[in-house]
Amino acid sequence: MNNSFPPNGMTNSPNSAFKSILLFTLIILMSTALQLKGQDPEFSQFYANPLYLNPAFTGTNALPRVALNYRNQYPKQGNTYVTYNLAYDKFVTSTRGGIGFQMMYDVQLNGVISSLYASFVYAEHFNVNDRLFFSLALQTGFIYKQFNISGLIFPGMIDQGTGTVTGNYPLMAENGQKLMPDFSFGVVGQMDDVYFGLALHHLTQPDQSVITGDQLGRLPLKMTLHAGAKGHDFHRGLLSREFTLSPNLVYQQQGSFRQINAGLYMKEDWLTFGLWYRNNLSIRPNSIVAMVGYQTEKFQLGYSFDYSLSNTSVYSHGSHEISMIFYFGEAHRSRFFRTMEIPQM
Repeated sequence: MNNSFPPNGMTNSPNSAFKSILLFTLIILMSTALQLKGQDPEFSQFYANPLYLNPAFTGTNALPRVALNYRNQYPKQGNTYVTYNLAYDKFVTSTRGGIGFQMMYDVQLNGVISSLYASFVYAEHFNVNDRLFFSLALQTGFIYKQFNISGLIFPGMIDQGTGTVTGNYPLMAENGQKLMPDFSFGVVGQMDDVYFGLALHHLTQPDQSVITGDQLGRLPLKMTLHAGAKGHDFHRGLLSREFTLSPNLVYQQQGSFRQINAGLYMKEDWLTFGLWYRNNLSIRPNSIVAMVGYQTEKFQLGYSFDYSLSNTSVYSHGSHEISMIFYFGEAHRSRFFRTMEIPQM
């Protein structure tokens, strides 16, 4: 689809120039003819990025934690879609709730479009009885979106004799940026071994148009519904080792986008395996996601690979995702605190 574009003054081939034209054409089609309304970056390791899935997970772990996430979608096409995420959260005894911070940087089309998300989260925890508790959270922050076409190379900019890039090319658009306030809400609950939640992101649906006339309009509200269960501990059958099975469902909706994810985790001591099926509510499935993770008391590492089953499989070559979570301090012993028994990836 595209490769990294060299800066002015470096050589470039006609093939690379042709790819630049295709890329720019794609951008124009996306922003005008198709009138795309925007979609948030997607992670496959839902519970290894808990604050992104639902801000109400803030402070529901026994230890303060720092989560790092990296996703590279369509890696053989260059840095087509790359996303980085950093999050921190902890339980605060004095408020009987959790506080957190999240920052995410998303790069699309080799840096032509980039977005920075930053937010703070506060969650209030409620113990209903010995079997049921839930958490409510409000997330507030901003989105900084940038459109940069300075790296695109066109045939008119290439010296046919030397192959060097010279001069400029008149474009229909120009660089632009925009800063938008953003607010989200979430609720999660757990009853016995069953956990569930609802998250609403972009409550105010901010105007995301960066370039005049791009018709992107407002960023659609994203709704996430998720549920799962710790399952049962098995002591026999599989290599005569103890392991736990955890089934999960995640449904997401944003604008015209609809997606359902069904997954199953198997945890055995320090090792976790996961398998997810993803469908964008169409006859043909979207992808299958395979995961493997390693965890200790203070650290966990996860890797997942999305194998595409859709029409994009010819050029997508799947997606890679890596997660790391670090835990600090001592576990809370307050009678007001309850741990959310969610998977680790």
